[in-house]
Amino acid sequence: MAATGQRLRHPRPTVISVHRRSLFCSPPTPKEGARWIRQARTVVGGRVSAVPVVTYALIALNVLAYVGELIRPEIVDRFGMLGAGLVGPDGLHYMWQDVYPADFTPEGLVAGEWYRLLTGAFLHLPPTEGTFGILHIVMNMAALWNLGRTVEHQLGRVRYVALYLLSALGGSVLVLLLAPDVLTVGASGAIFGLGAAYYVMARRLGADMNAVNRFMAGLLLWLVISAGLTSWQGHLGGLLAGGVVTAALAYAPRNRRTLVQAGACAALLVLLVVLTVGKVTALG
Repeated sequence: MAATGQRLRHPRPTVISVHRRSLFCSPPTPKEGARWIRQARTVVGGRVSAVPVVTYALIALNVLAYVGELIRPEIVDRFGMLGAGLVGPDGLHYMWQDVYPADFTPEGLVAGEWYRLLTGAFLHLPPTEGTFGILHIVMNMAALWNLGRTVEHQLGRVRYVALYLLSALGGSVLVLLLAPDVLTVGASGAIFGLGAAYYVMARRLGADMNAVNRFMAGLLLWLVISAGLTSWQGHLGGLLAGGVVTAALAYAPRNRRTLVQAGACAALLVLLVVLTVGKVTALG
């Protein structure tokens, strides 16, 4: 990998041959030299970065959100992914039904709370709830640490952010389509998207697929085994969205790469929005 911002240094004045004449000049200044250094790019066209800043930022956001949950547990109910639900006059949460008493209030996407599609991907189970409790965020952040650094380095920061958010959104949309009345939280959908990206990029880069295939088999096995304990819809949605995004990033033709990549991501976003609006309209 070529280091970014590398300075051109010369121990002595440089002799440049111009039409068989010698021209002595001083070494270029760092600013001048930087203009001649080409920014290193990833195979998909992103800028190479030595430090996985986005992965660190995503982990920090998840941890901060978890601290917020510990301080105010109602954050989970307020911002978790939920297609349709009801809040009773007693303040408790109830399953959605088309016809409900006048003193019940809708909540979720049917109530216009569209932000839940993404905010739920930054929340996790409270320490004493669910099957995994605090292990939920621990396992997800460990996976994000391991996968995220590699995928961010392969894609570059901007494309990595697009992959992560579209994978999270894909997971939320499949939850909406198949289990709209179930409250779900967790970064798992986005992380499954990173898993798909890791596989696609390994094939694109010509890596040894033995270890990669074992990783992918383990990821799919976990999706099946955990189906009864977790939101398999969110996992599968993130996996599919991540695979589609990364395939578009990795195999876009070089001469119009940015246009094709942006267009593919935009097309997937439009599809997810259309599916979301259609489902919410049907629920309402």
